Amino acid sequence: MTDHDSYSDAYIKDILKRVRTIAVVGASANWNRPSYFAMKYLQKKGYRVIPVNPREAGGRILGETVYAGLRDIPDKVDMVDCFRPSAAIPAIAEDAVAIGADVLWMQLGIRNDEAARFAERAGLTVVMDRCPKIEYGRLFGELGWSGIATGVISSKRKKKVRP
Repeated sequence: MTDHDSYSDAYIKDILKRVRTIAVVGASANWNRPSYFAMKYLQKKGYRVIPVNPREAGGRILGETVYAGLRDIPDKVDMVDCFRPSAAIPAIAEDAVAIGADVLWMQLGIRNDEAARFAERAGLTVVMDRCPKIEYGRLFGELGWSGIATGVISSKRKKKVRP
């Protein structure tokens, strides 16, 4: 079993390198919701992102058809990204196993150890309390492009040097 309190960068990077199709459970059509931002970002990075939301089923989000549930998706899904409360994760984990997903990923603030154990016993890789958008940016150097953690951009004023 994986230590879900601490993931190595290699563990996360391996996941992000090998998956191509991501089903986002709890996807929102509202442009200012976190799931929408994450989906749009991941699409721009070359992933196919399939939205899952029973209230939006049959519609489209970011050019992709929305499905009511994971079992309704006709294509192979590599990763299931969960924007649902922790209590909803066991049922999502069961569906992820049933559709043959490789990864069960729970977003920031979402953790369900029981569901993680179930998914891992079925052969899935599991991540909890992390965001693939944030991890992608951190591990593939994009945060540096924004000046974060580079020392190039700072909120501290430079000290004036007197002659």
